[in-house]
Amino acid sequence: MARTVPLSETSSLPVWRRPEALLFLMAAAMPVAFATWSALLNNFVIDTAGFTGVEIGWLHTVREIPGFLAIGVIAILLFVREQVLALVSLTLLGVATALTAWFPTFGGMLFITLLSSIGFHYFETVNQSLQLQWLPKATAPRTIGWIASVGAGASLLAYGLIVLTWRTLGLDYSTVYLASGGVTALLAVAALLLYPQFDSPHPQNKRMVLRRRYWLYYLLQFLAGARRQIFVVFAAFMMVERFGFEVDAVTGLFMINFLVNMLASPWIGRMVQRHGERRMLMIEHAGLTLVFLAYGGIYVFGWGVAVAAALYVIDHLFFGMAFALKTYFQKIADPADIAPTAAVSFTINHIAAVVLPAALGYLWVTEPASVFVLAAGMALLSLGLSFLIPRHPERGYETVIARARPVPAE
Repeated sequence: MARTVPLSETSSLPVWRRPEALLFLMAAAMPVAFATWSALLNNFVIDTAGFTGVEIGWLHTVREIPGFLAIGVIAILLFVREQVLALVSLTLLGVATALTAWFPTFGGMLFITLLSSIGFHYFETVNQSLQLQWLPKATAPRTIGWIASVGAGASLLAYGLIVLTWRTLGLDYSTVYLASGGVTALLAVAALLLYPQFDSPHPQNKRMVLRRRYWLYYLLQFLAGARRQIFVVFAAFMMVERFGFEVDAVTGLFMINFLVNMLASPWIGRMVQRHGERRMLMIEHAGLTLVFLAYGGIYVFGWGVAVAAALYVIDHLFFGMAFALKTYFQKIADPADIAPTAAVSFTINHIAAVVLPAALGYLWVTEPASVFVLAAGMALLSLGLSFLIPRHPERGYETVIARARPVPAE
């Protein structure tokens, strides 16, 4: 069994075996599988299974069920360490991605997508918890910005290889899925074997935690999940369905996205650290409101592919500011609440995600602009709620309407 090392003693380890290095490694490994799956998905299901907006809506609804059930992580953590669960989940994501092309039917895609989604959502739940436990509050925004940059760089590398080799080497879906998923699984297994187990100084609650003073964080998570789901499901699907993007064109657009995010994420982290979560979340939500209204304008005014592609990149840039919500919670949370609240918040984030893709898939086939107008309304509501975040949030001062008060450890 791997050696257990308290966080306070990790400075004696080689740099590559420290907690921060593991966070960076996981940030690089996950997108290799997930980003490739996302890049090929719309073309794969249209080419092999004849999906329309209805089927893609159902596929994403099934994909979000494990996110909705992320609260089950709390029960698993009674028996498994968070670090182990993160790497096992990452392995499952890699293996399921590798096998995706062997399931080219509606039922098959629902099954393999469910497996990969369990890996993805359970990994993301625990990974978020580990980041907030392992990184000091004073520097967490900047470090998380660099972690996001590494993830974007890994996605950029994966997409670049697809663009360069898809046509020239005559690749098929099975080859690309197998290679990308295999890399992720191998990196996860290597991390499981090579890294010691890191012990946080604050033991985590092993029960569900719902605290009234976290209400603003919960509500912003709910709206973020609903809003992001509309983007993830329908923005990329629009590029294929309306503008006929091929695999290499979709991947090229994703490459631009991740290049922008790779360069911008460290800067965003510095801005969060300097100006606070309140200001950055206000900028994010104001920008997303305008972007979603412009998406609707593509259908209302007939704007072309250049506008759609530009909006897609800008959209990703604003979504890149969302990690400010994580560091807001880190500042207001009881240290023992981080793991269970990460699970609860993922479930809250996915409440609408389980319902919206299938329901909006039917609206999409008749009035696609309305789908984006709905997302704009959610972003506008999030903007209003962002004004309730204090400039310097802390335990006992979670919102501007909360009177500052000491909160005993729970």
